[in-house]
Formats: sequence, C-alpha cells, structure tokens
Amino acid sequence: MKKCSDVMTKNPVCALPSDGVAKIARLMKSKDIGSIPIIENEQTKKLVGMVTDRDLALKVVAKERDAKSTTAEEVMTREVVTCQSDDNLQKALDAMSEHQLRRIPVVDTNNAIVGIIAQADVATRADEPEKTGELVKDISQSNAT
Repeated sequence: MKKCSDVMTKNPVCALPSDGVAKIARLMKSKDIGSIPIIENEQTKKLVGMVTDRDLALKVVAKERDAKSTTAEEVMTREVVTCQSDDNLQKALDAMSEHQLRRIPVVDTNNAIVGIIAQADVATRADEPEKTGELVKDISQSNAT
C-alpha cells in the first residue's frame, strides 16, 4: 500500500493568518486550487488552519464582508484533519471519507506542512481506481445532504 508521501502534492501554496482573503482568492484562481493551508510563518511552516473556496463563499461573500480587510485568520478552519507523510494512504482516504474532505494536508512531526492530498492526487497517482471511486462517492453523497 502506498504512503501519503507517494501521492501528495509537495510544497503546496500557503498563506499567512494575516493575509487578506482577496489575496487568498487570487491565489486559488491563479493556481486552480480550492484550498490554501494557513501557516504560522514561512520559517516553521507550522499548519494553523485552512481556507477553502467554500469558506470564502459562506464566511465572506454570503456575509457581505469586505474581502480586502478580512484576513485568513478570521475565516480559516482551525481544527484541520491531517495525515503524516509516512502514514499509510488508506488512513488519509478514511479520514477524507469520514470528514467529507476533498483534500487533506500532510504534515511532519512538528505539524509543519510538507504536502497536500486532493481527490485528483488519489485519482492520478494512487493506481487504485476502486478506492478513488469509493472516495468520490463517499464525499459526494455526504455533501449532497
């Protein structure tokens, strides 16, 4: 069985808690990604939260907040489900299914971000089409309710 490090995207684009959500939205658009890990600082790269496109829609746009003055810290999810690079990939897939996540950050023993696993990574790198199908089904079914 593959490890998380075998399928993760290494060195994901990250942002700081003080970064504005407009900047984060532009990063998502330019990199064609749906979430940005929020790190304590560039030196430690310690994961402190995540901002997703859904966070921006529900916590900024729907509440008519100013995207230029609202910071990542104000809208980020603080309790982030993660896996470690040497974890068995199945552990990450189970966590993604259980928590209805399309992506999961990969951290080291110091909680510093080293990668991210998205549904697309599983589909293109895991060579296990049945697991990919199950994962997509689990996440889609639970998000539809």
